[in-house]
Amino acid sequence: MPRVHPHPARRRIYEILERSSVNDPIVHAVHFGLILLIAVNVTAVVLESVPSIRESYGALFLWIEIVSGLIFTVEYMARLWCAPEDPPFQHLRPWRARLRWAMHPQSIVDLLAILPFYLAYWDVESLRTLLLLRLFRFFKLARYSPGLASLAEAIYAERRALLACGVILIGAMLLAASAMNLAEREVQPDKFGTIPEAMYWAIVTLTTVGYGDAVPVTAIGRVIAAVTAVMGLVMLALPVGIVASAFSREIHRRDFVVTWSMVARVPLFADLDAHEIATVMQCLRSRSCIPGEVIVRKGDEAHSMYLIASGDVEVVLPGEHVRLGPGDFFGEIAILRRRRRSATVKASTHCRLLVLDADDLHELLEANPSIAAHLHKVAQSRGGR
Repeated sequence: MPRVHPHPARRRIYEILERSSVNDPIVHAVHFGLILLIAVNVTAVVLESVPSIRESYGALFLWIEIVSGLIFTVEYMARLWCAPEDPPFQHLRPWRARLRWAMHPQSIVDLLAILPFYLAYWDVESLRTLLLLRLFRFFKLARYSPGLASLAEAIYAERRALLACGVILIGAMLLAASAMNLAEREVQPDKFGTIPEAMYWAIVTLTTVGYGDAVPVTAIGRVIAAVTAVMGLVMLALPVGIVASAFSREIHRRDFVVTWSMVARVPLFADLDAHEIATVMQCLRSRSCIPGEVIVRKGDEAHSMYLIASGDVEVVLPGEHVRLGPGDFFGEIAILRRRRRSATVKASTHCRLLVLDADDLHELLEANPSIAAHLHKVAQSRGGR
């Protein structure tokens, strides 16, 4: 389905909420204000749990809740309204895009964060316990913190490995509890008389907490405890190592993002005004390459063209190798002429690329004749490459 031209006002609000422009003072002001409001809310929830503080500043806490509840409601409704502008949902009908957005985990967190504001008006004591949902506002920081977002993505990416670690931990707990039950049930029936009772000791020992309220007294029991404690170190090291490695990879990937200045420095976009550069930014995605990595391969179908933000690449042609550097681009000929790749391109050094998909390229050329002319001129100079 062809991309629908965005609604200007809706698009602008989407850009503000999703921080699409890093140099826009309005964007910075809105996001700083929301982060500050989240911090104030979490602090208020914590302080309000102290009776003396709640009695002295009850009115202030009430106003904080009213103002933040209204602001978070407006933010949620604005994000819901702007959902059709989100790239993954642009091919959907508006109502379906909004439904898909509402089902996203982060959107559910946003909804849970505003529910206490409305539940507080119900005079039902059992519902008052749901006011603890106000602490969900802390998790809204994931929208504004690249670090939290990266950690969440790292955990999600390694969910299968972490699940396997959980299965191994359960197996180790059952094994340790069964062994300790056999060794200590006659001596300490109140603590190790059954496997479920011994499981409490096993999980406390495996997690290296060791409360000390249940300890073996027999020689074989102490040997089992020592082995279990060592196993616990391994059990903890596995998920920590998996998450740490995934988090490091995610941070490295996010270290390179498409910025305004990066696009503006590309000679191909030198004649664009601010609005046009902002439009181009929405189309580009980033890619980092290591030396020797094959970026495109001869004979493959062409889906994208590439602009070099930093580093060098090598175009492998019959009888010659052409080196391209920052500001150059490649891969446009196969897209313009709608044919397969005519050359293999490898990264000569660590390089950062801006990737422009074929559909976005054709739309960009239609909207900017000067870019189209420059691109066709370069393509003709390169001949059949």
